[in-house]
Amino acid sequence: MIRLVKIGAMVAASLSVVSPANAQRAPRLYPVAEKPALDDLFPVVPVAFADGVTAYRDIVYQTNPGYRPQIVDVYVPATPGPHPLILYIHGGGWQGGHTRHSGALADFPKVLASLAAEGFTVASLEYRLSSEARFPAQLQDSNAALRFLRTHAADYRIDPARVGVWGGSAGGHLAALTAVTCRNTALDPAAAQDGCVQAAATWYGVYDFAGMTATPDGNAAGAKLLGCAAACPTDQIRAVSPVTYIDAKTPPFLLIHGDDDQVVPVGQSHLGERALKKAGVSVQSIYLPGVDHSFIGRDAATTRTATLRATNATFDFFHDKLGVPRK
Repeated sequence: MIRLVKIGAMVAASLSVVSPANAQRAPRLYPVAEKPALDDLFPVVPVAFADGVTAYRDIVYQTNPGYRPQIVDVYVPATPGPHPLILYIHGGGWQGGHTRHSGALADFPKVLASLAAEGFTVASLEYRLSSEARFPAQLQDSNAALRFLRTHAADYRIDPARVGVWGGSAGGHLAALTAVTCRNTALDPAAAQDGCVQAAATWYGVYDFAGMTATPDGNAAGAKLLGCAAACPTDQIRAVSPVTYIDAKTPPFLLIHGDDDQVVPVGQSHLGERALKKAGVSVQSIYLPGVDHSFIGRDAATTRTATLRATNATFDFFHDKLGVPRK
């Protein structure tokens, strides 16, 4: 017992010797804000693509309480600009997919970078999926991204007066809806002062949800988007359908669809085309024979031909409608 007391005293004495030295160390100092600091300050590292294009990935355009931060990838040309903006919206049945893929294009970021190299700032959107939020959250996200990008036009060399939207499948639906619902505060209360879109391109997009019941899944993906337990009410069907909003103020459209599409019937693009023409809107349509959803053909050669034709036509469309001379 006596030995333990002596050892304890020795330890205490040694600590008393070290403590003054510890007390002389400089305190660790960091910037401290007056209130909780919520900005994401992790360094944004630019990614270099061909032809001097610089891309910035995972840029937060919106943070809603209860949801993960929402992001865009942004591809910026080497030239000073300002350049027209193209917002790409991915497909996936409103319940999957991601911002860096599109159909059979094997390296979609490289495709978006090549569009940027032709004189466009290109942004590729992540939006809330149907298991995260019901419609019209997805449209609100698209609008919020455009709002953010216009606000930061100088950072990304954007001309906010020249904006195009492009998407495939569910993304085609959202691109069309973004183009035809400018400043519609019933769907997006924040949209009253928004700028409008000047051109829209859709690949195998949905234009009228009333006609989607003929698909093999009975429009289950659309019902999930709307949150319908049974048949969706007529007012919800109208609200989510781009054809409801098409009028003379609608911007020019390009519609591309495979005529053997088993997921989104080609009739959807025919419906959209008729509604656009009836309203006096400039519309170009390309229907690809023997091609299924995502431009998948009967063999690799057919898929490649259809995919490249659609991609080239889309690039050319934006050159024409947004006033960018081809190189």
